[in-house]
Amino acid sequence: MVKRLHIYFKEMYPIIPRLFLGALIFSEIYFIVLLNSGITNFQINIQEVICGFTVFSFLCWLRIADDFKDYELDCRLFPERPLPSGRVTKKDLRIFVSVLIAITLILNLLFMNNFLFCIILYSYGTLMALWFFQKHKIQKSLPMALVTHNPVQMILNIYIISFAVIKYRIPAVSLQNAMAVLTLYFPALIWEVSRKIRAPKEETQYVTYSKLFGYKKSVNFIAFVTVIDIITNFILVWNLNKISIVLLTLNVVYVMVKFQQYKQNPERFKVVTVVEKYTYIQETMMILTIVFFLLFGKI
Repeated sequence: MVKRLHIYFKEMYPIIPRLFLGALIFSEIYFIVLLNSGITNFQINIQEVICGFTVFSFLCWLRIADDFKDYELDCRLFPERPLPSGRVTKKDLRIFVSVLIAITLILNLLFMNNFLFCIILYSYGTLMALWFFQKHKIQKSLPMALVTHNPVQMILNIYIISFAVIKYRIPAVSLQNAMAVLTLYFPALIWEVSRKIRAPKEETQYVTYSKLFGYKKSVNFIAFVTVIDIITNFILVWNLNKISIVLLTLNVVYVMVKFQQYKQNPERFKVVTVVEKYTYIQETMMILTIVFFLLFGKI
């Protein structure tokens, strides 16, 4: 079982990089909320570690749940993947994810101040795993799946924000906190749509947004969401570092140019690669904004 799980995580969810990703997601939202609330004297302890681990754990569970939900489809379209190929079994993953969830919930119960929000997070994740009891409707509709599943990033953000708000007794309702709820949600939305946009000659039996709406309309949609996304980031960094505004603007100008190029020639490159590059640069800038503020203050 251990060897089979090793194969699965090596190919589908590399543990060390994903642990690091969980820590980055937690750190970005946690510190951006605190700094915008004027909190610069931090008390880092086991709670912060558990919160970051919970992000990793929850995203890991979603990865496994997706493989269960898409098992029949993957057997037809992606038979080489660990689960459809039989190199790991459903029983292996059920045992692992049951232990993982139990550990996460126990840690949150014992050490965290926002256990209620943890329950809300995992309740939403459970509804996702069960297709919100509407599998026959949601599974065959990409837009419906997007509307019901993608908000999970906001629920995850609220879990992190609630921890910061309760620990430091800062106002829960503010413009910056509202923007923090949305941060990472829009990049996740953009990525989810962009990975299912293909050039007409690349389309297969796999259902994509470009097949449903056309690749130009699909790219226009992610371009629109990108503009909204950058506005939320402007609001979050405005009081911290004005230089970041300039760099974030250059990044969004770059991606808009690439979107236009893709609409003119969709076979030139994959739009998802552009989105991923944009997101990496954007989130790196957000992290660096936090670091520079902590080191040098407001710039």
